[in-house]
Amino acid sequence: MPRARLTPLSVAEAGAALVDEVGFENLSMGLVAERLGVKTPALYKHVTSQADLAHRIAVLAMTEFADAIRDAIQGRAGRDALAAGAQAMRTYVREHPGRYTAADAAASRASGPDDPIIPAVARVVASWAAMLRGYHLDSSQESHALRMLRSALHGFSTLEAAGGFRFDTSVDDSFTWMIDFLDRGLRDLTTGTVPAG
Repeated sequence: MPRARLTPLSVAEAGAALVDEVGFENLSMGLVAERLGVKTPALYKHVTSQADLAHRIAVLAMTEFADAIRDAIQGRAGRDALAAGAQAMRTYVREHPGRYTAADAAASRASGPDDPIIPAVARVVASWAAMLRGYHLDSSQESHALRMLRSALHGFSTLEAAGGFRFDTSVDDSFTWMIDFLDRGLRDLTTGTVPAG
């Protein structure tokens, strides 16, 4: 059977599948070449270095992640949108831990204004911001709410993916409890129950 023709995208996709299995920290050009059935030097016709490959994996992952959040939230509002988006994030991190690690690491280290990670990150933020609009927050609260959501959901999802929850209590129940807690807090911001400053 003839080997599939390599492209930068097919190399990145193979790398993405690999890091989900072995961990992003174990990415190597040799392992990706082995997976694709080629010698390692053949990869350098399509990616310039392991750092370039890692960044391409990150962009691919962030784009997938943005699609997952957008699709989950679309047509929903309030707690419904929050729960759907949060579950989409939780699922993505659990199913693609290596990709998510790559994307998270690259999100704050763009190489310049034309880096494709920037629009992918912007799409994720835009989806969360759209979800928050259903809570009718004051504009001065949006950045704080976005940071709070990222902290809570990233923390929960990555801890779960790493097997970090050891109590006998159902993790699903804890996740629902967290969503209810976040929802109440966001709703209370619009009623004045929670101090704005």
